[in-house]
Amino acid sequence: MFGKTGVFCDGLMLAMARDDTLYFRVDDDNRAFFKEAESFPPLNYEKKGGTIDLAFWRAPERLFDEPDELVAWARAALAAARRVAAQAREGRASAKIKARAAGNQATVTPRDPGHRPALAPSSKTWISCSLTARCSG
Repeated sequence: MFGKTGVFCDGLMLAMARDDTLYFRVDDDNRAFFKEAESFPPLNYEKKGGTIDLAFWRAPERLFDEPDELVAWARAALAAARRVAAQAREGRASAKIKARAAGNQATVTPRDPGHRPALAPSSKTWISCSLTARCSG
């Protein structure tokens, strides 16, 4: 996963951590909520000589001293992760319908949200985040 560590809640990636920095998932629906984070560069990686920006924005340092605000940001990021997952499911269902219409019997199976790939000992650790009961609120 590009040398980063995923932060998960309810089987969905709501954040990533890299170099002791936390980045929350951002989409069009929560971009205004994360306006403060817009001044920081988004999480990115290098590919074929270019930089690919991911939809994860850096959490301001002040959040680590304001737990209620941190939870609010995490909830907004989790909501974005849920929307992204729903869009992915819709895309897979659409592909399945198109394949059947074309006479192709290939099926598209939705990924089990609880599934985690096996990791080599040298890989980053998956962080399973529940943010206690405050996450699901």
